[in-house]
Amino acid sequence: MAVGLAVDEQRKTFAANRAVGRITLTVENDGRRSRRTGLYEDGPLRARFPHGPSLEAVAVNTAGGVAGGDRFSFDISVGTGADLTLTTAAAEKVYRALDDDATIEVKLQLGAGATLAWLPQETILFDGARLRRRIEIDAAADARLVVAEALVFGRTAMGEIVSRGRLVDRWRVRRAGELVFADAVLLDGAIGAQLGHAAVAAGACAIGTVMAMPADAATADRVRALDFRGEVGVSAWNGFALARMVARNGADLRHDLALVLPALGSRLPRLWLS
Repeated sequence: MAVGLAVDEQRKTFAANRAVGRITLTVENDGRRSRRTGLYEDGPLRARFPHGPSLEAVAVNTAGGVAGGDRFSFDISVGTGADLTLTTAAAEKVYRALDDDATIEVKLQLGAGATLAWLPQETILFDGARLRRRIEIDAAADARLVVAEALVFGRTAMGEIVSRGRLVDRWRVRRAGELVFADAVLLDGAIGAQLGHAAVAAGACAIGTVMAMPADAATADRVRALDFRGEVGVSAWNGFALARMVARNGADLRHDLALVLPALGSRLPRLWLS
């Protein structure tokens, strides 16, 4: 009984020290330019807006990373005719979890004629990391959207190897209220061995997904014509394009992302170029 009580107390202490963060951001077009009209920050998450010719937001996690049991959420709304590029101040690090998954929830809403580029820097998973991520997108029929998410399993430059962990990644995209894209990725347990399978990543430790709409076959052809360091496959259907990317390390993946995004019609965040 005493042992059970001690374990319960440890769990309560652990739960009480988990980070809970949220950014809620609303952007509108006032007839001259896009500007933020609402911003809510909670916990360790902050948003900063560097000066420039177009509106960019930079998300900052003052906690320095994500640990098991942490819960972060982003709720971004881009109104009619507004334009926003959002990135992160640095690569996000997901550390080893003792028990619970870390969770990241992303909700993106785009009004009529809105443009949004959701371009966070890489998410780095350490050995033993457990991450559950959900991305929900609701876009107007004529909205323009580019979403890029990159995952790196360990820092190869530092000799890190990810052997075990858990990744649950779920995407749902709706256009004019209709579900047009649904995707789910599950890696659990011996994820290092799973990444080694030819049908998964063929031993690569960096993977990325980029979605753009509107897009057509000509858009996909522009991407296929590029010279990549890793492997990139791209398809276009139902009015959008999707690129899947794998690379041997995070640097090669970043190089390939910097080629793919302009080809899909998105400017790179200024922070990526500094």
